[in-house]
Parts: sequence; C-alpha cells; structure tokens
Amino acid sequence: MSRIKGKVVLITGASSGIGEATARVLAREGAHVVLGARRTDRLEALTKALTTEGGSARYRALDVTRREDMEAFVDFALGAFGRVDVIINNAGVMPLSKLEALKVDEWNRMIDVNIRGVLHGIAAGLPLMKKQGSGQFINLSSIGGHSVSPTAAVYCATKFAVMAISEGLRQEVGGDIRVTVISPGVTESELAESISDPLAQKVMKDFRRISIPADAVARTIAFAIEQPDDVDVSEIIVRPTASPY
Repeated sequence: MSRIKGKVVLITGASSGIGEATARVLAREGAHVVLGARRTDRLEALTKALTTEGGSARYRALDVTRREDMEAFVDFALGAFGRVDVIINNAGVMPLSKLEALKVDEWNRMIDVNIRGVLHGIAAGLPLMKKQGSGQFINLSSIGGHSVSPTAAVYCATKFAVMAISEGLRQEVGGDIRVTVISPGVTESELAESISDPLAQKVMKDFRRISIPADAVARTIAFAIEQPDDVDVSEIIVRPTASPY
C-alpha cells in the first residue's frame, strides 16, 4: 500500500504546471490534496476533475505573498481534514532579464513569491507540524539554485535562497519533520510566460526545446513523500537527460 494514501497534502501554485501535475499524481495515490493559487477558476476545474476521478480534493484562493492568506490556507486544510502532513511550497515566478534592464518591479515580485512565499508556507505550517510531531515541507528550488546564467541572476538568487532556507529548516527540525528540496531543470510550465524582456524570451525559448513534462517532477515529489517517516530525501535534481545545465 502506498504511504501517500490518506496523507493531507497542501500545494501552492496548484493552478498549472508542476503544481497541477502534482495534484493529479498525489490524488491518484489516495492523498487528500488541498490546492491553492490565485486563479480560482482553474482550481475549481481541477478539483472537479480530481473528485470525478474518485480523488479527494479541496481548493482555496491563495496569494503566497500574503502571510495571512497562507495561514488561512493551512487553517482551511486543518478544518477539512484535521491535520496537515505535507506542504508543497511550489508557487513561483520567473520574469528573467539582464540586471542592466533594471526591471526592479520584477525583481521584487520574484523575491516576494519565490522567497517570502516559501517562508510564509513555513511560518504557517511549522507550529502545527511541531504540535503534531510530524510533517514534511517540500520546497521547489530549481537547477537555477545550483548555477547562475545571464538574465537569471535574481531568479537564481531566489532559488539559492530556497536551498539555504530549506537546509536551515532541516537542521533545526530534524527528527520529526522532514524537509525536501526539489530542483527541476527546464520543465513544461507557464513560468516562461512571465518573461517581458525580449532577449530573455529568446534565450528561454531555445532552452525549453528539451523540457521535461511537469508530470516528471510530480512523480519525483511523490517519491519523496512516500518514503518511510525516518527517511528524509533532502534534495532531488530532476532534469532533461539532454540538458547541459
């Protein structure tokens, strides 16, 4: 029997891409999935599809940049299922550009979503998991959290930050609470649609020709969840076989 069955799993950024694919994979494995994102029309459609297929799913509007939103999201899951076993901090944005373009608003957006969003997920879930004596955070970094490339300095910085925050959390809570970082390489998603800089758009279009499906990352997340409680898969890099990065 799958160790995923019956677990209550919260997923941010669940309206598309890796978040949506993960919801589908985990629901098929018998998890109770709680889906959060800003686009509630997509969440509603996904929840309906999952429940029609026999899965257990709930959804709630969520802006991870707002701490109170994340706390309400966790409370919603707790009210629906009585516990929270896994929080997947997946929401992210990637408006790439060279630093000289001075797209400061886009830098701030990446910091707010990619870093503060993860911290808000931890702040909302950690007290509950400590009270339960169990739980797991799965934080989405990136191959950009391991190497830096032109146009991606700020994005990579946010993903390096996710790595550092996750490792610090792991060291602090080790024993009862597991902490996993998933670092995808180029993956089919809507992330690239947020790129407004023409040069960065072209670079990413060429790079994404060898992308892996979001389902590949979802299955990796499922692998980390289904390990026994005394096994913490600290980090997995998953990327296209043909990828140079």
